Amino acid sequence: MTDLEVSRPDTSDMVAVHQVLRSSLASAPTLVSSTQGDDVRRALIADYYANLLAFLEVHHDGEETLIFPLLMERAPDARALVTRMATQHAAVLGRLSESKATLTTWSEAGDEAADSATGMLVALADALRTHLDEEEAEILPLAGEHLSMEEWGALPGHAMANFGGDKVWLILGLIRENFTQDQRDAMLERMPPPARAMWETMGESAFKTMISEVRQTA
Repeated sequence: MTDLEVSRPDTSDMVAVHQVLRSSLASAPTLVSSTQGDDVRRALIADYYANLLAFLEVHHDGEETLIFPLLMERAPDARALVTRMATQHAAVLGRLSESKATLTTWSEAGDEAADSATGMLVALADALRTHLDEEEAEILPLAGEHLSMEEWGALPGHAMANFGGDKVWLILGLIRENFTQDQRDAMLERMPPPARAMWETMGESAFKTMISEVRQTA
């Protein structure tokens, strides 16, 4: 198959993934403050953000493992851009590590550490903002031009296989909220049978229950 015959991916699905990170971190001041004096709710919100941070970590790892090396090889004129994106990942990773440690402290110490938890999550959101904007403007078009559908499609499997949190269904649900119906249907079609069965038998209902508690919409 020649390069012209290779099917190219629609990389717009990454915008929905980024929106999960943007909106969840933007909600940190409200969600953390909502736990005042409530140990059960503090544990819930701390767990929510622990899983979100685990997703951010594996998301960046997937890009560095599966996407950036291919772009460095196939788009030599963009090597400086890709290098800059990787450098930004390293900066975000530092904020992420600090946020994880602060979440643990907050979960254990309670209200006295709430301001620190909020501050670190806001700082992480700030560190991500420019990076996500630039990635969407510059990296996604490059990936759409230089990667095959199979290469781009390897990202979700990498994330599920290497996710360090304990609620992968939470991340699936958050992403699906930001997908179009066509994207949601395609997501299910591409899932390995065990992952699809997990989502359909318990994951979707568990997500709806937890997110209604997090957002206090129950």
